[in-house]
Amino acid sequence: MPINSDFRGRVAEGAVGKLLIIKAGTADMSCVVAAAATDKLLGTSDELDHVAGEMVDQAVGPVPKVRLGGTVAAGDALTSNAAGKAIATTTTGNRIIGFAEIAGVADDVITYLYAPGVV
Repeated sequence: MPINSDFRGRVAEGAVGKLLIIKAGTADMSCVVAAAATDKLLGTSDELDHVAGEMVDQAVGPVPKVRLGGTVAAGDALTSNAAGKAIATTTTGNRIIGFAEIAGVADDVITYLYAPGVV
């Protein structure tokens, strides 16, 4: 049976801020904030701040939102900085969550086309 949802529930293993890039935690279906462009990125957290043990909705829909950690242009491939915010990348080997749908600067919230992969 297919899963027809734009979100997946995961348990926060620590503090997870709103609209940040997340990666898998140590337990099944858990998550932590991503901290590097080479982390195995899953997507973004929902629009709430979470503490350890709370359920986080991981956005996997076609056009979710993310908080920026720097300037990006529409179409840029997006990866994570050390704080889980999205930054542009063209570096071979960096993992990405997708592509910026619109331009923005640090701390803007933008939409992106969900397309996880590796540059």
